[in-house]
Amino acid sequence: MSLEFGDLTTQIAGDGRISAEEILELRRLGWADGKMSPDEAESLFSANDACDEPSAEWCDFFVDALTSFIVHTVEPRGYVDQEMADELVARIDHSGHVDTMVELELLVHVIEAATSVPASLRSYALKQVESAVLHGDGPTRRGELTSQGINPTEVTLLRRLIFGTGSERPAGVSKAEAEMLFRIKDATLYDVCAPEWKDLFVKGVANFLLGFAGHEALSPERAAELEAFMADDGAGIGGFLARSATSVPDVEGAFGSLLGIGGDEPEYLGDFAGDAEQAAELDPGEHSWLHDMLEADEELDELEKALIAFIDAETGETFVPRPGKT
Repeated sequence: MSLEFGDLTTQIAGDGRISAEEILELRRLGWADGKMSPDEAESLFSANDACDEPSAEWCDFFVDALTSFIVHTVEPRGYVDQEMADELVARIDHSGHVDTMVELELLVHVIEAATSVPASLRSYALKQVESAVLHGDGPTRRGELTSQGINPTEVTLLRRLIFGTGSERPAGVSKAEAEMLFRIKDATLYDVCAPEWKDLFVKGVANFLLGFAGHEALSPERAAELEAFMADDGAGIGGFLARSATSVPDVEGAFGSLLGIGGDEPEYLGDFAGDAEQAAELDPGEHSWLHDMLEADEELDELEKALIAFIDAETGETFVPRPGKT
């Protein structure tokens, strides 16, 4: 850590205030060498802890700087490993909860920016929002954000977490996330909720049941291999594709026509079409899961009716709840 950076963050921590000029100077000093050190990251946490009323400019800088450090420190870049995730949680956790919106925003932004994060980090972040809704306490319940039900800020955070790049199913909703949406729905059913909540509940659960997110992202190990290969100045793109096609089964379909191997039509296109068509239907397991979720309370509420109507429209079929659920 540079002496100037350390002196400035120590000064901020000492008086609990930070000016726009100091933020600009921290930006200049923090990225002077193109990267941030662990000591510099820790000094930012300490300065944030000491800020009584952090400005919007400080919050933006804090989130941007630490997201860059967390997501791009460990190789391969973009993959947050378990150790880094655990360190982040340990630094912002206070008896199981995040205390401030800037810390919660950092957590969410890391998940959005990363290619992949550990499941424990996603679960921790979702728990923060769910807990605030269920118990009426937390950073999303303070000041202008306070309200009954689920407020617009909480809906936005849930949407970002569920559909974030580093989420459990990028571009798709997992079973655990769909069940969380049902828990929040049941807890806030008779409260005044944000208008956006109904749309997130209906389309979020429907995405789990009907959504198609395509093939999974590369594993961190495979990403590291490809990153190392592309860093090799002597590597040619043709050689890269050929070696990928022979070492990774799914890649032959993707690059087969380009390389002149395999059949006339890339195999992955057929797989994609089949998966997408199957996703537009409810299989027996999905039928059973939805019945179970609907039967958790005594009658069909307005959000459940909206969900069924949406699924019927998407599948062209009629979902009929079990007898006794009307």
